[in-house]
Amino acid sequence: MTFPDTLGPLWSPHPEIAQRTRMARLMQHAGYACYEDLWQWSVDHPEAFWRTLWNESGVAGTMGSRILDDPDRMPGARWFPDARLNYAENLLQHAHGEALVFWGEDKVQRRWGHGQLRREVSRFQSLLREAGVGEGDRVAGYLPNLPETLAAMLATTALGAIWSSASPDFGVQGVLDRFGQIEPKVLVCVDGYWYNGKAIDCMEKNAEVAKRLPSLERTVVVPYLSDSPELGAIPAALAWNRLPDPPQGEAAPAFRRVPFNHPLFIMFSSGTTGVPKCIVHGHGGVLLQHLKEHQLHSDVRPGDRLFYFTTCGWMMWNWLASGLASGATLLLYDGSPFAGRGQVLFEYAQAERMTHFGTSAKFIDAAAKLGLSPGKTHDLTPLRALFSTGSPLAPESFDWVYRELKADILLASISGGTDIISCFVLGNPLLPVYRGEIQCRGLGMAVDVFDEEGHPVRGEKGELVCTRPFPVMPLGFWNDPDGKKYRAAYFERFPGVWCHGDYCELTPHGGIVIYGRSDATLNPGGVRIGTAEIYRQVEQLPEVVESIVIGQDWPPGRHDDVRVVLFVKLQPGLRLDTALEERIRKQIRANTTPRHVPEKIVQVQDIPRTKSGKIVELAVRNIVHNRPVKNVDALANPEALEYFRGLAALSH
Repeated sequence: MTFPDTLGPLWSPHPEIAQRTRMARLMQHAGYACYEDLWQWSVDHPEAFWRTLWNESGVAGTMGSRILDDPDRMPGARWFPDARLNYAENLLQHAHGEALVFWGEDKVQRRWGHGQLRREVSRFQSLLREAGVGEGDRVAGYLPNLPETLAAMLATTALGAIWSSASPDFGVQGVLDRFGQIEPKVLVCVDGYWYNGKAIDCMEKNAEVAKRLPSLERTVVVPYLSDSPELGAIPAALAWNRLPDPPQGEAAPAFRRVPFNHPLFIMFSSGTTGVPKCIVHGHGGVLLQHLKEHQLHSDVRPGDRLFYFTTCGWMMWNWLASGLASGATLLLYDGSPFAGRGQVLFEYAQAERMTHFGTSAKFIDAAAKLGLSPGKTHDLTPLRALFSTGSPLAPESFDWVYRELKADILLASISGGTDIISCFVLGNPLLPVYRGEIQCRGLGMAVDVFDEEGHPVRGEKGELVCTRPFPVMPLGFWNDPDGKKYRAAYFERFPGVWCHGDYCELTPHGGIVIYGRSDATLNPGGVRIGTAEIYRQVEQLPEVVESIVIGQDWPPGRHDDVRVVLFVKLQPGLRLDTALEERIRKQIRANTTPRHVPEKIVQVQDIPRTKSGKIVELAVRNIVHNRPVKNVDALANPEALEYFRGLAALSH
């Protein structure tokens, strides 16, 4: 394999700055001179590593004497079995400066100090107690990325109840497919939201959802479009701004310290291949993993200003919220990332002196295609790190960042997922950035790459696996009492080993390249091809806005071979002609292999994607093969699927 780094690293940390990072301090504490040795220690001696992390990251709680029981069981290992802590307490233990800043496109700006955040948490806790919410009960948020969303989550988890959320662009059925499984006692929703300058009313959907969740005791509506939303159609409803103040003596939030593995969040899989899986995560695992990723891998320090463009239906919202535990101010945004002629997020970064900017690989690609040069048009001096996830970041996007955004910045392509509410592979302030590569495997994560037979491989593509237990493994799936669905999801392929479902390769630098999801991998003539390899080439062409590729059973009715079919969305006004088809094929052939070249190229009006922006290859493949697509409500643009149904071009 030849990696695209022939010119050396795109960025290397300044030695003096690197030595001031927490990662450097940990390396010195552990007695290692290079990251690879530190990583090896962290996976070979998990008890020592995770104990050190607890102590050095300032966790509020009691650790207990035992760190890990049954370390050879996967799943089944038990982390910190004697510990008591509370996730929300750790996020709210900082008392000075701004807790959060909120921008709602160019319509709304708000700021909360830590005192106001704690007051709002206390107010919502009073309602939760009145509704009988206690340990293990569920509270659901059908909300944008608002300050009240953060307060509701913290109030819920502080009491030992379980928080789950979905963004308000979900349709009624998509919400019921999620919240209907977990039977919440309280629903928090919003009267509406702004998107691309347009006000979107949510009250009709709120009423329908509330009526169809029989478990609800109360519904709270957050005013956003209006100060006084009409609540009459919603049973047992109350506006957030009408929440009573907490009783005298209860003005500060209450925190119930719970066991390390007490349920904290219920996260949902994308739901494009069936009813979404309800993935349960615990207080201690989420807290420790996020502290590690923020403080060590991202160099988040007290007073930093942390941003991630995310909805509340994506795990990156939970990841962002945890930044409070490291003393960061959270920069929240809701709306279109391309408001204000595509500049709104960079205007936000400049105005709020953002230090860490998180977004999707698709946003970076789109910014490049729009010809944006934010480093020239905005003052991004405080910005130290740019995070990217959601799909593999193309090497050309690395070039754009260092050319048009900022030359001196840590570009951290990160990858993990909802399944672990965190990362397997991610950034590192001590390591160079190579073009097209994720920098490193995460500390404490025994990540490897296996071939089809389950053997570790180097210099070859294979399955991303984790061979040893880690604290943020899910506690299980909701309504899966014997754990059968949980084990089937991650441990059937290689018994006793977590198989994540990513097709990838370890690089000579100890980094990693992700080629796409394993279940979307193409297999023409028995040769495995990662879809990201094709997207990288196609989307370099200025005519192509976006693309999606599948393997179509060929000839029809056969299931032992496929042909590669590429669908392209072109710039407005363009049509796919013979000359453009040939340019696309030439681009792919010249930079990959003849196996990668699609047999068919078809123009479509749009590409279907999930709410978090991921394209859905499996849904398109099902449509093309006349198979049902389940839970289209999980898609941001379900109408786009219709462009692929019954295409005459695919019959020959």
